[in-house]
Amino acid sequence: MKVECNLFEPFIKEVLSYYPLPNEVLDKFIEILQVKHIKKGEYLLKQNIVPTSYAYIINGLFSYFHTYENGDEVIKKFFAENSFIASTAALIEQKPSLFSIQALENSKILVYKRKKYKDLIIQHPELAIFQINYLEKNWVIAKEPLEINLKHISAKMRYKTFSEENRHLQNRLKQHQIASYLGITPTQLSRIKKNLLL
Repeated sequence: MKVECNLFEPFIKEVLSYYPLPNEVLDKFIEILQVKHIKKGEYLLKQNIVPTSYAYIINGLFSYFHTYENGDEVIKKFFAENSFIASTAALIEQKPSLFSIQALENSKILVYKRKKYKDLIIQHPELAIFQINYLEKNWVIAKEPLEINLKHISAKMRYKTFSEENRHLQNRLKQHQIASYLGITPTQLSRIKKNLLL
C-alpha cells in the first residue's frame, strides 16, 4: 500500500470489516481523506443545512440530534471512536439535514467529500459493496430493535439496555444527554438509577 501511516490504520481496519477492498482502492480512498480537529461544542453539521461530507472518528465523541421548534432536543445516537458519522439520508437525497452533529469532546476525524467519494465509487464499484454492507448493518439491522424498544419497553429497561451496550460511554456522557437519548427527563433518569441501586 502506498500510504503507510498509523493515523489511517483504524480507518482501514473498519472499512475492511465490511468488505475486503483491494489495496489499490484503499489507497485511492485514503487520498480523498482530510484530517480535521473539532473542539468540544463545535458542530460538524447543523440542522437544516445540506451536508457535503462523510466522516470517520479517530478519537472523540459526537451526538446526533434533532431540535424541535420549541427548543427541545432529542438525541438519536452517540458516535465514538472507530465510527463513521454523517447525516446519511440527507447526504443521499442532498436535502437539508433533520439532524445536527455536535462534538461532545475535543475530537479528531477524517472527512471525505460526498462528490469525491461518489466519483470513486463509479471508478471502483467494490466501494459500493462496502457502502451497502455498512448501511445494511448500521442503518437497517441496528435500527429495527431501537424502533421496537422505544415504543414497547419501559424507560427503566431502555436505560439498562443502554448501559449494558454503552459501558465505554457511561463516564463520558452527562445525565441530560443520556436522558435525551432515552426520551425521558433527567429527573426520571435519576429516579430510575436510584431504583436500580435498591
